[in-house]
Amino acid sequence: MKISELLLPEFDNEMASTRKILERVPADKGAWKPHEKSFSLGHLAQHVARLPGWVTMTMSDTSLDLGKGFPGYTTQSTAELLAELDGNVSAARAAIAAASDADFNVEWTLKWGDRTLFAMPRYMVVRTMAINHVVHHRAQLGVYLRLNYVPLPGMYGPTADEPM
Repeated sequence: MKISELLLPEFDNEMASTRKILERVPADKGAWKPHEKSFSLGHLAQHVARLPGWVTMTMSDTSLDLGKGFPGYTTQSTAELLAELDGNVSAARAAIAAASDADFNVEWTLKWGDRTLFAMPRYMVVRTMAINHVVHHRAQLGVYLRLNYVPLPGMYGPTADEPM
């Protein structure tokens, strides 16, 4: 079985769960933070919506230099977050589907100027910096929503808000 055929069902499942939680983000709470060192709710939600874009970028390039700048975060409406997520998921899914096993084995490097932060095969970047990274921040987003009394959707099973 091809790597893409193994990745796509997991990717589809995780992105569907990600969409379910982003649908719950209250646009009027974008500035809310659980702690002064934390991202705001709006910035965390935007980060989650953008992360699937790492798949597309990873599969089209062989490196990223974070030292060249970052567009920063804004606060978006829930509809805008979902549109950004949907576009990123669609492009990422197409990139995974089109990739050969050899494409997944190409080394990809994350840099900060002259400093190499890591280098690993694209497959590992897709799994760790894209899919697992989304799951990690999606879980944080769930905590933010819980602290704001927003009912949580089930992702791997029922929740206290959506029991069986």
